[in-house]
Amino acid sequence: MRYLRKENSMSYLTLREDEKKIMETVYIAGGCLWGVQHFFDKVPGVLSTEAGRANGTTNTLAGSYDGYAECVKVTFDEKETTVAKLMEHLFEIIDPYSLNKQGIDVGKKYRTGIYSTSARHLDEARAFIEKRKDRNKIVVEVLPLTNYVRSAEEHQHHLERYPEDCSLCHIPDEVLNKYRDN
Repeated sequence: MRYLRKENSMSYLTLREDEKKIMETVYIAGGCLWGVQHFFDKVPGVLSTEAGRANGTTNTLAGSYDGYAECVKVTFDEKETTVAKLMEHLFEIIDPYSLNKQGIDVGKKYRTGIYSTSARHLDEARAFIEKRKDRNKIVVEVLPLTNYVRSAEEHQHHLERYPEDCSLCHIPDEVLNKYRDN
């Protein structure tokens, strides 16, 4: 049962135990972050996304390239999806055999990977890859998150604001918008 209670001009929504969300976060790299964020925004079970940089050596957007991977911070409800399912979705939008390149985007910052501060998440991602017959050809990183920097506002939900830029994305339109058409 849901009910709203007011206290000191604050509103609280009380949820039944089965309605509570178990929020988890992973950082997913799949080439240019515009398309990755646009895709994962509507994946079932995903609660929020944020464009950023994973595993660079600095905490700033200024300066020269510091080894980061363009990524999307994906917060999801573990009652609705899993890391393995998120990996399946990632494999829908990338070439898992391509090192440091997705579509026309080339360079180490366009590498593919999944990063997390949770060893359990990393174990799930490794298990997903290990179960695949093509596992020896896959170059997707599965590493602990050592650093994260949120991207500038201009990169947040970029394809929502500039849909004409979808043509620049390595993800085919029918896949990019797969969960938006439901």
